[in-house]
Amino acid sequence: MADTPLESQELIYDWNLVSPAPAPKRRVMVTDESLRDGLQSPSILHPEIEDKVYLLYLMRDLGVDAADLGLCGAGERFKYHVTVLAREIAKQGMNIQPQSAARTMISDIAPIVDASEEAGIPIEAAVFLGTSPIRQYAEGWTLDFLLRQTEESVSFAVEHGLPVMFVTEDTTRARPEALKQVYAAAIRAGAQRICAADTVGHATPEGVRALITYLRQVVDEINPKVGIDWHGHRDRGLDIVNTLVAIEAGADRVHACGMGIGERSGNTPMELLLVNLNLMGWADRDLTRLPEYCQLISEKCGVSIPFNYPVVGADSFRTATGVHAAAIVKALEKGDDWLTDCVYCGVPACMVGREQSIEIGPMSGEHNVRYYLREHDIQEHPVFVEKILTAAKRSNRLLGEEDVLRMVRIMRERIIAGQGIEDSDLIP
Repeated sequence: MADTPLESQELIYDWNLVSPAPAPKRRVMVTDESLRDGLQSPSILHPEIEDKVYLLYLMRDLGVDAADLGLCGAGERFKYHVTVLAREIAKQGMNIQPQSAARTMISDIAPIVDASEEAGIPIEAAVFLGTSPIRQYAEGWTLDFLLRQTEESVSFAVEHGLPVMFVTEDTTRARPEALKQVYAAAIRAGAQRICAADTVGHATPEGVRALITYLRQVVDEINPKVGIDWHGHRDRGLDIVNTLVAIEAGADRVHACGMGIGERSGNTPMELLLVNLNLMGWADRDLTRLPEYCQLISEKCGVSIPFNYPVVGADSFRTATGVHAAAIVKALEKGDDWLTDCVYCGVPACMVGREQSIEIGPMSGEHNVRYYLREHDIQEHPVFVEKILTAAKRSNRLLGEEDVLRMVRIMRERIIAGQGIEDSDLIP
């Protein structure tokens, strides 16, 4: 992470550092699940292959370490897309591990083998199997069945040259003894990574800490070189905090989807995860293309971005409130970019390639109007400032650029003609 400006130590008392979370012992890797788990949302559109390739380049620029490119076993179209994307990773030498999810079935894994051979790059098979008692009961599975499926599927993938991440679905509601046996079988069959999945968004931070701590012990007993992934969902809105706790507890790779798309309420949002990792000093990725990444997903998957959405929403770095605007303007007048970005914002706009913005509305003050006029190369005439602010106070919305320009034009005409200016003439 870039060095914090010296003035921040004097101007910000950071309670986050009073009892800070321990820094991860390993580099925190990030897996992008947008093109697999994200596309399982019933409400989104499936992007065309050219849009997926563009998204892949944005993932590369954001420092994503791995990407699940799709479920090869879902059909020829998905297998083709996985192959094209994996080939692009190989061709461009992207530092991204291609992945493809699969059930613990040879019929799901065999297409990954084919795609890997066609693309000329090893594709990590993310082999998943439900292990919780409720899932076993619903499916009619026994523990012996789970162990057989695990050993057969992982062995098949490894024998065909695929790296394997073994995923237990609904891990956060599974019994420890079952998890230990299933993961042990997967590791002994050759799995290089295991993944704990909060498939239905059940976990609390305390539950995540207990689970990952337990799995870390299990892995260290069998093979300490095996990595641990965390895959979180947002059904309870605990997705980001759970992911951060999973990292604290020992997970070295975590999953997320752009704009949090995914089944039901969705997955951990990639954009918020990356920003938090940087702010906590656990990563130092260049996030200036993050808005473009989110905009592409919004457009191609048909996902709207709420105006108040953190980091990439329209209002993330925009204010129309007088007190806030005054502080930002005064910071600008000091010529201090850091101060301008941080005086009324917890996430620096420059981190994600954006800027602070000041608008004029019913709760604005004189600083809003003067700043707006300067930014639009309009004279800060006292009459302009007074009348525009009066009009804003009487309005029930922000004044748009057309509103302000129209008011300025009317006032100029009245001033030149030596006529008075009535407030009623400037109703937005």
